[in-house]
Amino acid sequence: MDLNALADFNLVATHGGFGRASRASRRSKATLSRRVADLEEQLGVRLIERSTKGLELTEAGQLLLARTEGPMHEVTDAITAAREGTGTVSGRLRIAAPVLFAQLAMGRLAAEFRRLYPDVTLDVVSEDRLVDLVDEQFDVAIRPNPRPDTALVGRCFAKDRLVVVAAPSIPMPAAGPTPVRVDAIVNAHRDGDTWALDGSSLALEPVPVLRLSSMLMLRDAALAGAGVTRVPRSIVWQQLASGALVQWGETGPAVELWVLHTSRRLASPKVKAFVDFMAARYPDGSLALSG
Repeated sequence: MDLNALADFNLVATHGGFGRASRASRRSKATLSRRVADLEEQLGVRLIERSTKGLELTEAGQLLLARTEGPMHEVTDAITAAREGTGTVSGRLRIAAPVLFAQLAMGRLAAEFRRLYPDVTLDVVSEDRLVDLVDEQFDVAIRPNPRPDTALVGRCFAKDRLVVVAAPSIPMPAAGPTPVRVDAIVNAHRDGDTWALDGSSLALEPVPVLRLSSMLMLRDAALAGAGVTRVPRSIVWQQLASGALVQWGETGPAVELWVLHTSRRLASPKVKAFVDFMAARYPDGSLALSG
């Protein structure tokens, strides 16, 4: 099988047509069409149905794309690495990061990484959903507490803790035999938990006075004295240091932040450089975000 023809088929299929594939690759539609036709002839099956309405993959075409898209990325990475040399850190680095971390850290981190590696172009996408690194063509993803996944490898570069905080004007209650009810600013996506403070007999029963969908909104509402809230320490460390907020205690397990890449794809120099950079950026593992 002609790998170049297979690569052209993947190009056309993923772009959804010969025109878009032609513009993306800067090659003529006629050349791409001929290469796909050659592949169809080699395989003896129709891969693409062409019509005035556009392009549609046949069942055989869908199967071929599903089975070859990931491996073709690996081949492309291997060829690029061979051409550029295994020590060259260059090219486009596509990163998926959670929204909060992206908003408060990735702008500065991206600028710092590019100062170190000026031949790398970073493309950072803020996503709280679990992106598929292979299908969506991400090189790395930053994730909190990732589930074990045999397809991904990486490194934990920082840890965080959830802390219960309030404005100094709100007195901290004494521990009792049952959870103490407090006016609380709660995460709109999670509700109903009892907040047990580590190393303390005090447990809190949050009575929601505000439901907010952003950790930054939770923090800002607590600063305004609206109630008690539970947020990552990394986003309130400055307010705790200045006395604008008071920490009542830590709650729940540690939150680990990992930088991950697919184990199926060759770890290119740019991916290795970024993983090492993130680990070096947080040498003691503590996370402190500003914003």
